[in-house]
Amino acid sequence: MKKINRALISVFNKEGIVEFAKSLVDLNVEIISTGGTAKLLEENSIQCKHVAEMTGAPEMLDGRVKTLHPKIHGAILAKRDNRQHLDQLKENNIEPIDMVVINLYPFAEVIGKAETDIDIALENIDIGGPTMIRAAAKNFPDVAVVTSPDQYDGIVQELNDNDASLSHNTRKNLAVEAFRKTHQYDGIITGYLGGYQKDQIFPNDFLISLEKIQDLRYGENPHQLAAFYKESNRNQGITNLEQLHGKELSYNNLMDLDAVVKMVNTFDEPCSVIVKHSNPCGVGVGDKISGAFEKAFATDSVSAFGGIYGFNRNLDLKTAEALRKIFIEVIIAPDYDSDAFQLLSKKKNLRLLKLNIDSKVDSDLTYRKVAGGLLVQQEDAIDLNESELKVVSKREPSGDEMKSLRFAWKVIKWVKSNAVIFCAKDRTIGIGAGQMSRVDSSQLAMDKAKKSGLSLRGTVVASDAFFPFRDGVDVVAKAGATAIIQPGGSVRDEEVIQAADEHDLAMVFTGVRHFRH
Repeated sequence: MKKINRALISVFNKEGIVEFAKSLVDLNVEIISTGGTAKLLEENSIQCKHVAEMTGAPEMLDGRVKTLHPKIHGAILAKRDNRQHLDQLKENNIEPIDMVVINLYPFAEVIGKAETDIDIALENIDIGGPTMIRAAAKNFPDVAVVTSPDQYDGIVQELNDNDASLSHNTRKNLAVEAFRKTHQYDGIITGYLGGYQKDQIFPNDFLISLEKIQDLRYGENPHQLAAFYKESNRNQGITNLEQLHGKELSYNNLMDLDAVVKMVNTFDEPCSVIVKHSNPCGVGVGDKISGAFEKAFATDSVSAFGGIYGFNRNLDLKTAEALRKIFIEVIIAPDYDSDAFQLLSKKKNLRLLKLNIDSKVDSDLTYRKVAGGLLVQQEDAIDLNESELKVVSKREPSGDEMKSLRFAWKVIKWVKSNAVIFCAKDRTIGIGAGQMSRVDSSQLAMDKAKKSGLSLRGTVVASDAFFPFRDGVDVVAKAGATAIIQPGGSVRDEEVIQAADEHDLAMVFTGVRHFRH
């Protein structure tokens, strides 16, 4: 156990600091402080010694230099069991500091504001704070470092129970948390300033700063532990969702919700998406959200059982009445009409989530963990470029076929590869996902449409990658499709185009592949 005799307190977030300082004074701990913190303590009748008084040097450069002084860092870094260190402190008239209480300028909060420019951001990079935190954490065998108001109560309790002393284990745990804080802080700054280096999308050293949102009950399976984190310098996507009703979300729910939100963001018109295991069971658009839902659900009502249902418009009573008849895990929408929410919330376990739907899909980097490393890539956020579409068949697509092809191309990139889907201009008809061959994906899509009682006659087909052989074209033509949209680029493109012409199919090349592994 190490006794706390002197504490340096300098905090931006002053929540709970007056009560904490009073508890230290009651334990005969001397307080040293700076600027606004010292003023607040003195206003609350807490005596403290100013850092400038201790160092003999005034605050400088608009407060940029306050604690960067040997009398501060010597007092923190001196090893108490090192006679030479103690002699040097005595020679320089320095008394040891046993506790450092610091929290940092809110850099992440500042850069999140629209009005923040680079000059404002730079002034909110804390220098003295992280320096003292790291010094204290390095010397944790002798010094306690406190970096969050959440730690105050536990520290006061231990000090009261142990004659103003803290255990080695407590000081070590505080140091670990301190280094985690400074690592996160530097990561946010690096990420922000890195935004000005457009030529360095993938730097040699890659930092990701994350904050835990919540622990989850378990991961993909009950034997796996899991938690949900957000990027510290971002505030978007499903990290923003608000749960209005129902039981706790699971790992699998969150994975599917990410897919749902990205899909509905793709459409400007009222859209409904149903997802199971990160794949769409059905997608529909319409003049009203109720009509969009009916189309999405009709695609594959069997697979939609226990799915995640997403909407890009407020949920109305008519749609809620239809949803109430189905077993659903989660519903997410920008908001709910009061009567719709009242009806759906009668289902005790149904999770009802609220999330403002952005107009565009996030174009940030995506990460995937592999053994011993991390794969990083840009989000597949490219939109269909109409000017680069190339009709390669003899027959041009009709106006209705072109509308259907555009719809199908919006959906296909969210379907696991290999992916082939049949669509009309406002709905999916058959979805074939995740098969090892494109013909199998086509066959799966056709089988699903047949089971749902949907006709493939007059539909269009989208393929996430090129048809390697003409057999894929033969299969979908026989099923009743009249047009195909695909990237092109196969060595057998001529053979594939010939097949389309033989079946009087319109075929459009996009020049863009949409694999999704």
